[in-house]
This record gives sequence, C-alpha cells and structure tokens, in this order.
Amino acid sequence: MWQYWADSSCSGHGLECDRRGNIYAGADDKIRSSLSTVNLSNFFRFRRSSLAGRLLHQKKKMMETELHDVKPVPPKGHVISPDSPSSASPVDDASQKDDRPLLKSDSCSSSSGRISAESLEELNKKFAAFARHDVYGPLGRGELPLVEKLLLGVACVTLLPLRVVLATLILFFYYLVCRICTLFSSPNRDEAAEEQEDFAHMRGWRRTVVVSCGRFLSRVMLFVFGFYWISESFRDLEQEQSPPQGKSSSQNDGKIQSQRPERPGAIVCNHVSYVDILYHMSSSFSSFVAKRSVGKLPLVGLISKCLGCVFVQRESKSSDFKGVAGIVIERVKESHEDESAPMMMLFPEGTTTNGDFLLPFKTGGFLAGAPVIPVILRYPYQRFSAAWDSISGFRHVILLLCQFVNHLEVIRLPVYYPSQEEKTDPKLYANNIRRLMAREGDLVMSDIGLAEKRIYIAALNGLLSQC
Repeated sequence: MWQYWADSSCSGHGLECDRRGNIYAGADDKIRSSLSTVNLSNFFRFRRSSLAGRLLHQKKKMMETELHDVKPVPPKGHVISPDSPSSASPVDDASQKDDRPLLKSDSCSSSSGRISAESLEELNKKFAAFARHDVYGPLGRGELPLVEKLLLGVACVTLLPLRVVLATLILFFYYLVCRICTLFSSPNRDEAAEEQEDFAHMRGWRRTVVVSCGRFLSRVMLFVFGFYWISESFRDLEQEQSPPQGKSSSQNDGKIQSQRPERPGAIVCNHVSYVDILYHMSSSFSSFVAKRSVGKLPLVGLISKCLGCVFVQRESKSSDFKGVAGIVIERVKESHEDESAPMMMLFPEGTTTNGDFLLPFKTGGFLAGAPVIPVILRYPYQRFSAAWDSISGFRHVILLLCQFVNHLEVIRLPVYYPSQEEKTDPKLYANNIRRLMAREGDLVMSDIGLAEKRIYIAALNGLLSQC
C-alpha cells in the first residue's frame, strides 16, 4: 500500500521515485523538500490510524469471545433446552422483556377463598381481643346477606338522616348551654402541662346547670342512638370476696367494705366503644382523659372542657407526660377528698376491645392509692356489634345509627378500697382490680395492647385489599 501511494505521489508531480518513495536527485531541490515532508507526515498519520484500528479490532474480538463464554444460569427447577433462545443468545435473552408480574396475589387466585379464610382465622386467633364476629365481618367490610342489605338500605334513607339531625340538635343545644354558663368565667389552667384548661371547677348555679343538662342530654343522645333500655346491675361482693390467685389475704384485707365512709376517687371501666363516654356522662358526669385534638374540635371542645377532661398527646414522648400524669393523680386525690370535685373516669386498658377481653391495665391512675369504683360494660348484639374495635370510626357511626335497637349492659361493683400494700404498689393494685373485673364480668384477660391492635388492623387492610 505504501509503495502504491509513493508511486502515485511521484508520478502525479512528474518525478521519478525509488521503491521507498524517495525523489531522485535530478529533481528540483524545492520540490523535493516539499514532497518529502508530505510523504513523511502522511506515512505517520497512516501508521497511527492503522495501529488504532488493529487495537479496536482486537478489543472487539476479545469482548465477543467473553460473551460467548458466558452461560446463563437457569432458575431452580428450570431446564434450558439447546434450541431455546436463551441458550443460543445470552444477549438477546437479557434484552427480552419479562412480562411476569412482580407480585402474584395468591388470595385472588382460584383458591382465594380458602387462603383468605385461613389467613383471617389465624389473625383472629392471634389478635382475638380485637376481632369482630358480627354480620358485617372484619373492619365492617364483610359480604352481607341479602336481608341485611335490604335492612341497611332502608335504614340509610329513613333512620340515619333522622338520628343525625336529632343528634346534631342535641349537641348544638348543649354547646349553647355550656357557652352561656362559661361566659365571663375564665378556665382553670394548669402550669404543669401545656394546653390544660377546664371549667370543671365552677361553683354555684353554673356548675349545677352544666352537670344537670349534661347528664339528661347524654341519656337523650343514647336514646337517639338506639339504646332505649340500659340494663344495670349492682354486685354485692362482701360475702363472696376472696383473695385473687397468687396473692395472700393480707394484701386484700378490707378491699370491699361498704361501712367505710371514704369517697372513691375514680371510676375504673373496661373500654369498648365511644358510647362508653355517653353512658358515664349520663350516670356520673365524670372527667376523662382525651386526645389533645378533642379540645380543639368545634362544639365538642368546649363540652370536653366543661367535663374537666385531661388532654394528652398519645404519640408524643415529650417531657409533658409527667405533667399530665401528675394532673390525673391530683384529680383522683381531689375527687377522693372533695365531694364537690368531679370524679375521674379511667380506662386503664388504653384502647378499645371487642368487649369479651380485658387488656393489661396501665398503672398511672392507681398511683394516687385512692378507692375506685369498678364498672363493666357489655354490648350484646345480634347483627351489628357496638364495640369499636377494629372498624373505622366513620363506618362504625353509620352502621350504629342504622341499627334500630342497640343494647347496653352495665355491671357496677362496690367501691374497691386498696390495702396498704396496694397503695405502695400501684402495679399490684391495678392487677387485682383487673382480676376482679375479669371474674365478675366473665371477661378473658389478654396480654396484647394498642401496638398489637395497630398491627392487626394493618394486616386486615392488607389482606382485604389483595382482592
């Protein structure tokens, strides 16, 4: 190639050249010099391009060899045939689009009914305290029979609007009563915790009107909700009092003695539904612990302050927790010592259940060491359960108002007077109260709590959303 280029260069200028392209001496010196320079530059440029081409060619050949040596690893249980595209061309196999779904829902397959039923049964056994067993199923989203659908449809267009209007009027009327009674009256503020204020320490006619109207209108509200009759029973345990299992009689001497004149400081009750609040408002108009957001709600916020609620931020781990616990202890002691002070309502479980179980008690309300009144609430049902366990609040209110009759049973136990050892050990005090309530209310004691309830609800949502 070089010889051809040299010969053509020389002949193109009318010169004679040797085999290496050198110009004979007979040529003009100026022409010889210029042509020699051109030849040498073109020669080195060609050599560089040829060397780069060979390197690229060798690199490409090595890459092809490496690709041919690579063998795809078949998945477990899969055999690659010699004629399959994946064995013939690994590159083409990698570029092919995989149309298989990333997640395959077994619950939506042909055996979805069996798998869902087994998973649901397993969840209900593990989280039995929050499982629903009424017609509406888990989360209130179960498949309804035709008769129930017809009843629900009729109630939605007749009973539901009427009850919503009446409940709104009652709530608005009581709000006006509270607003008038709190005019020109400053709320009681506690410096130990932020955003703690109430009107529960009003005196005179203001407090009398607030309490009397509150108790009456709460019972009317229950009637509107379908609780026409409330069955109340009082247990006399003086003759059948026995020490709880694993505890000596010295720890329980004089626990329930009606001859003691001491006033109880709180009411201890199992927590089943938001209806619990309405019942205790109608019976004793006691204060209770509520979320901080409740105090900011329209209408309900002022009513809760007239009740003397203690507001807490459940998700907060800030330092005001000790201040809130201190307020509860002070309220219990104050109610124990002062008859005019509002009694404190305690739900020591910390969350609601389906009404058949009793969760572990928190000890904060028992630190005061004051006597308490144990109360047990049950909600018998045939179609829809009034227990607010794992169903959403909005759905529960709608279904509750669509049920023509709702039932509530109340078991009141005598005042529980703690022993000296229980006063110094709040955990022992709480456990003994829990055993007593479980025995008298025929409740099953469970070891799970709010954290497990959230897990259960999340698992149910995930299970039901697969189909």
